[in-house]
Amino acid sequence: MNIQGIKTLAELKKSGYQSRSIKDELRDNLREKMKSGKPVFDGVHGFENTVIPELERAILSRHNINLLGLRGQAKTRLARKMIELLDEYMPIVDGSEINDDPLHPISRFAKNLILEKGDATPIKWIHRSERFSEKLATPDVTVADLIGDVDPIKAASLKLSYADDRVIHFGMIPRANRCIFVINELPDLQARIQVALFNILQEGDIQIRGFKVRMPLDMQFIFTANPEDYTNRGSIVTPLKDRIGSQILTHYPESVAIARTITQQEAKLQAGQSDNIHVPELAKDLLEQVSFEARESEYVDNKSGVSARLSITAYENLLSTAERRALKSGSDKTTVRLSDFMGIIPAITGKVELVYEGEQEGAAFVAQQLVSDAIHTFFPAYFPKIEKLERDADASPYAKILEWFFTESGFELLDDATDEEYKKQLDAVKPLEDLIQKYQPEIPSEDKYFLKEFVLWGLVEYDKLSKDRVAVGYQFKDLYGSYISKL
Repeated sequence: MNIQGIKTLAELKKSGYQSRSIKDELRDNLREKMKSGKPVFDGVHGFENTVIPELERAILSRHNINLLGLRGQAKTRLARKMIELLDEYMPIVDGSEINDDPLHPISRFAKNLILEKGDATPIKWIHRSERFSEKLATPDVTVADLIGDVDPIKAASLKLSYADDRVIHFGMIPRANRCIFVINELPDLQARIQVALFNILQEGDIQIRGFKVRMPLDMQFIFTANPEDYTNRGSIVTPLKDRIGSQILTHYPESVAIARTITQQEAKLQAGQSDNIHVPELAKDLLEQVSFEARESEYVDNKSGVSARLSITAYENLLSTAERRALKSGSDKTTVRLSDFMGIIPAITGKVELVYEGEQEGAAFVAQQLVSDAIHTFFPAYFPKIEKLERDADASPYAKILEWFFTESGFELLDDATDEEYKKQLDAVKPLEDLIQKYQPEIPSEDKYFLKEFVLWGLVEYDKLSKDRVAVGYQFKDLYGSYISKL
């Protein structure tokens, strides 16, 4: 039967429709999805064995939920995904401000309309996408915004006294009756506003300007909060925490592979960028490692967190850097280079909170250091470990490369060099080809030059070569030769 074809209360009753609370609706639909083996929170990665089972338990328990975690941990994404557990369409009394259930009306408007029209009462169907309300908690939020207030204009136009409950203007929460209501950054909500939520969460009644309106709202509340907020800006008052059924801790991706999946899914790229710019696998891993290094860095305030948005925007910047270079050289296609990683610095500097030592060094320096740390971390996974002190330099797998730089006066990789010029420069260092053939023989040909450049940057990180920034690129030199030239 086409439920949207039901237009009156009589037809709704005849169809056999049964009312359910929103918490029962979420629970029943979750049970059906779990029985069928369908993914419940698809598109959310890395939480399969941690957050999602806890969230499923909270829904099965019909709890209001607080998602507690640092910035960029998909808290809001999880809340919005719960829409998919709602019925596709829900009937309301047509014209109701608060989504009155036709079978169990709670507002004066709906009750009077049903009393007047009986089974001819008009019914409207709303899609589940309309059953989600979201409010960011800010210091200027008032009780009137969330719950409601007396509307003098309504009183004047209807010629009613302020003692009549029909002059009430409902706030966001009553208007979200039978919906999912999300309050983001709950600790930022003033304590007196949090107190106003007590009765709604527990007893279901609301009070507006002295009106005690017995209105059993049917709500699924989801709150999000950052642990840092508890000390820096505000806190969740204890009685409110007591009324929230489940508090679930979120976390950052636990591996580079999961982080890559998130970045590839969320990065906003045009088809031309994806098709015309090749990104080596190592480049994708290095980019994700930058976020992991930031979360461990002595310069970054770990309590504030490092959002997953850092990797997403950095990836977009990385491709844009390569695209800009290709446009300037007149090329249609290109490959990301390691030197292109300097283009992600602006994506890092605005997304990390620095401690005092980091502020002293400067955000740009810290961002460059994070890229260097990522290279340092990944290098031993691709090539032999570089020891600080080597007894026999000739036995080192890097001896011929270092000898080449010792005998050459200089080596530059220019930012805007064409792909042909870039490859020609790297091919000039013959020992690089031998090293890659020996230790990474199966590397795809399109990734080979990125790996060659990676070797040079890795030798710099392990103090075997020096690297200097020049106006239009990078200059690599023998470490001791550069010392001598400065004398």
